[in-house]
Amino acid sequence: MLRIPAGNPSPWTGPEGNNTYLLPGALPALVDAGVGVPAHLDAVARALGESPLARVLITHSHPDHVGGVPALLARWPEADVRNYPPDRCRDDEIIAGGDTRLVALHTPGHAPDHFCFFDEQTRDLYCGDLARRGGTIVVPASKGGNLAEYLASLRRIRELAPARLLPGHGPIIEDVVELIDEYLKHRAEREHQVLEALQSGCDTVAQLVDRIYSGLHPSVVPAAADSVLAHLIKLRDEGRVVELSERWRQVE
Repeated sequence: MLRIPAGNPSPWTGPEGNNTYLLPGALPALVDAGVGVPAHLDAVARALGESPLARVLITHSHPDHVGGVPALLARWPEADVRNYPPDRCRDDEIIAGGDTRLVALHTPGHAPDHFCFFDEQTRDLYCGDLARRGGTIVVPASKGGNLAEYLASLRRIRELAPARLLPGHGPIIEDVVELIDEYLKHRAEREHQVLEALQSGCDTVAQLVDRIYSGLHPSVVPAAADSVLAHLIKLRDEGRVVELSERWRQVE
């Protein structure tokens, strides 16, 4: 496995941009597509040598993970792209890549079409935006994110106990169970904060963001609002809060 940065650095994607991973071998495969930066395509070509790219596996359809598909296909038109319309993956489907076989695991929450790819031989899990080192994952409720599904996906991967997580952003994660436990604890604490803020009289997403978060840069306020909304929707679906005309209150 070779990590090839996608060359789209930003505060959200990291200093080198997204991670893409090349599995060389009999069926050279790339996990995630980047955004089509020419330097990324050249780096993939160098890593392939004389071999053509045979397959691209997409973890989910957010632009920083899927935007490079047209450029990859322009360079390697015979490449098979999976989890990309019309070739969506199926949960537990076995997909060949490199010299191994990967299990496609549907892990919705961050995005409805989010998949991880598990190498049963090495027990490496290509986890897309399920987790990352040095920060939490946004669950964009306004764009199809679902917190209850995300928590279930985390628990599913925890039970699987992979040796490593190879994320879409940041370094490889080896303390997998510990990190997932930190994520689950963080979400439980955030839910408690949301309920406390509702009890204090806050009843809109904006008021909840102001109460729960402090000193946010304006550029990340929309992400914080999406996170709060994701918690509210989970609580609503559990019958613990109600919403009327974009105002929320806890069920007595």
